[in-house]
Amino acid sequence: MSDKKLSANEGIKTRSNYLRGTIEEGLADLSTGSMSEDDQQLLKFHGTYQQDDRDLRNDRRKHRLEKAYSFMIRIRVPGGVATPHQWLEVDRMAEQFANGTIKLTTRQAFQFHGIIKSNLKRTIKEINQTAMDTVAACGDVNRNVMCNPNPYLSSVHEEVLKAAQDISTHLTPATRAYHEIWLDGEKIESTEEEQEPIYGKTYLPRKFKITIAVPPSNDVDIFANCLSFIAIVEDGKLLGYNVAVGGGMGSTHGNEATYPRIADVIGFCTPDQIVDVSEKVVLVQRDYGDRTDRKHSRFKYTVDDRGPDWILAKINEYLGYELGAVRPYEFKDNGDRFGWVEDETGNFHYTLFVEGGRVLDTPAFPMRTGLREIAKIHGGDFRLTANQNLIIANITAKKRSEIEALLEKYGIHHSHERSALRLASIACVALPTCALALAEAERYLPEVVTYLEEELENAGLRHDSITIRMTGCPNGCGRPFISEIGFVGRGPDRYNLYLGGGHAGQRLSKLYRQDVHTDEIRGLLAPIFQHYAKERNAGEHFGDFVIRAGYVAATIQGGDFHKNIKEEALKN
Repeated sequence: MSDKKLSANEGIKTRSNYLRGTIEEGLADLSTGSMSEDDQQLLKFHGTYQQDDRDLRNDRRKHRLEKAYSFMIRIRVPGGVATPHQWLEVDRMAEQFANGTIKLTTRQAFQFHGIIKSNLKRTIKEINQTAMDTVAACGDVNRNVMCNPNPYLSSVHEEVLKAAQDISTHLTPATRAYHEIWLDGEKIESTEEEQEPIYGKTYLPRKFKITIAVPPSNDVDIFANCLSFIAIVEDGKLLGYNVAVGGGMGSTHGNEATYPRIADVIGFCTPDQIVDVSEKVVLVQRDYGDRTDRKHSRFKYTVDDRGPDWILAKINEYLGYELGAVRPYEFKDNGDRFGWVEDETGNFHYTLFVEGGRVLDTPAFPMRTGLREIAKIHGGDFRLTANQNLIIANITAKKRSEIEALLEKYGIHHSHERSALRLASIACVALPTCALALAEAERYLPEVVTYLEEELENAGLRHDSITIRMTGCPNGCGRPFISEIGFVGRGPDRYNLYLGGGHAGQRLSKLYRQDVHTDEIRGLLAPIFQHYAKERNAGEHFGDFVIRAGYVAATIQGGDFHKNIKEEALKN
């Protein structure tokens, strides 16, 4: 592997002077709405992607106009907790600079879409003025650190949240480029080269994702991430964390050398070791990850190539001490708990269903306005879930009636009274803004769920939770390969259909039908729902049933994701 040529991105990072590139010059050039190709790669490290409105491409090409360029900005929210003031500021900026909507992501972050280049710097600067930032929200670094938003009201949530925030702070790139470019920070002249103590000059081979879960909830999908920590709690006390490594979702159509992978649980660390362990795992990937092939450079491939035992030994070597033995734990699901819940302190929490994670106003459903009015009087916080939903958290008994009145006034008090299938749905953004999308996702999944709801109603399954996810491409941002039903875009109106993922996100799915046209989806799934309703065992989840009933084979680990696929799956 050492004889192979480094990927082009490695050269871009090396030449960038610690992520500066020519971003400042590009922002100043208002003759175009775009940035140079190299700077587009570097902008990701600063939390923004260049995009264009693909719905307008043909018309603009016809009139010989450049693409309708704009930028997506991702705001880091470590642990997913934001204050009411921060919510109000995000809401204001969504209206002032973006497309009037707020996207809640599957990684507990806010996203803005539709920001034009001339507003990019001002928007990022104002985000930082709210005590949030965008640095390392994208790029070949550690991304937003996720943690359980406390659906089971665990008393250890405060400790777990602080751990997520501490990891995020520790692994934030040290380069001054972000402050110089976006915050008008002073440019310090020095004869000594700038240092990036954790990442080095070329950062990581690819993006790196960290999560923390508190059983029995796996709402952050720990098995789909590079590094995860499973909180071990006994008698209300946090003893430490099991350490899981090597999960990841992305793959490439037609390339069986790429595949999703489930993380391996390899050891245990104490609460005071979690930041150190995070750093050392990142260093192992920095030093041993593949920098020659971007499709093979995620940490999951490093773990697969070397083996979990080798990875554990190398982590222990870097730590200078050994991780402990894995402790027992159990996950029951990876969904959210909707509606009102009271905790042991007497505070209340309301979990709101946000379809596709898109907070917007429609004439019939003015969610964004309602949440704005709630934020004006709310004394607690807002928690973004990994399922693209929102918890209005820490509502006092005195404030509950006021919050309830606003929820009712704006028609969002029944948002969670949907079918169990819809409540367990996730969709990535896809078209029209994502450059990688091959098919619709966020704009189409609600329609799919609507007609599948009819079939579930006919089968008596309306209240049975089945996880369903749709992504516009196989990169897997919506984590479709661990859902019980997964749709992955192949082209306009065509998807690969996967079945058999674990209900708690603990097992990968298997291809059931390739290249399915949208008109075929209902007919394929309806008879399986009927079969499930009639012959399932007590407590048996849909993903387990389709394996037992022989619709698909179980996928044990990433290496057999492309194996044991039935012949009829490939006939389309």
